[in-house]
Amino acid sequence: MILLRSILWMIVFYAWSVVIGLLMIPLLLAPRRWMIWAMSFWARGVNAMIRPICGISVEFRGLQHLPKGRVLVAAKHQCMYDTMGPFAVFDDFSYVMKKELMAIPFYGWYSLKAGMIVLDRDGHAKALRKLVADAKDRMKEERQVVIFPEGHRHDPGAAPDYKPGVAALYRELGVPCVPMATNSGVHWPAHGIRRIPGKIVYEFLEPIPAGLPRKEFMRLLEERTETASRALLTE
Repeated sequence: MILLRSILWMIVFYAWSVVIGLLMIPLLLAPRRWMIWAMSFWARGVNAMIRPICGISVEFRGLQHLPKGRVLVAAKHQCMYDTMGPFAVFDDFSYVMKKELMAIPFYGWYSLKAGMIVLDRDGHAKALRKLVADAKDRMKEERQVVIFPEGHRHDPGAAPDYKPGVAALYRELGVPCVPMATNSGVHWPAHGIRRIPGKIVYEFLEPIPAGLPRKEFMRLLEERTETASRALLTE
């Protein structure tokens, strides 16, 4: 039954995405915030439909820690769902996205229109400078900058590997950092189409105040995120 429900989910998910994606075409000529609203609407639909089809509920915790204004969100990344499900609760988000995603028709166009931050992971120091500059621009618009500190997906419970990009943003932006824990990979494995019934939780944790030394910041970020994410594995 899990496999059959997972196949049905893939059909419904892509059908919903195609319909909403086509309706969003005119928004390429509209104000940027309209695109943000449309992407949030798409995500809310995805979050609503996955429960009756796959038996997976999506819960957001700690929303009191997530301000509407300028903040850096450092999110645990376990599966593709992390790049869409949380759209539903951010006010005006700007995800740090790898350059390769911009080549995807519609998805890439809409991401650029929405003002996502494009990262060339092969660009090294130059890419890091551009990342910081782009993030500063987004902060001028009172937005939430969302980055996956490990750079790519990690299986639930796997050893963490936090990259220096998040530390650079924390230092240069001068804003608090809100860690976001999750157990999404338990129910949406990174590979294959099987979707496992249960509860996907995205938990926003106590903000790390601005201005801490780099070493202390990285220690707190990893400690809080990994501790909370491990605790969610039993959900």
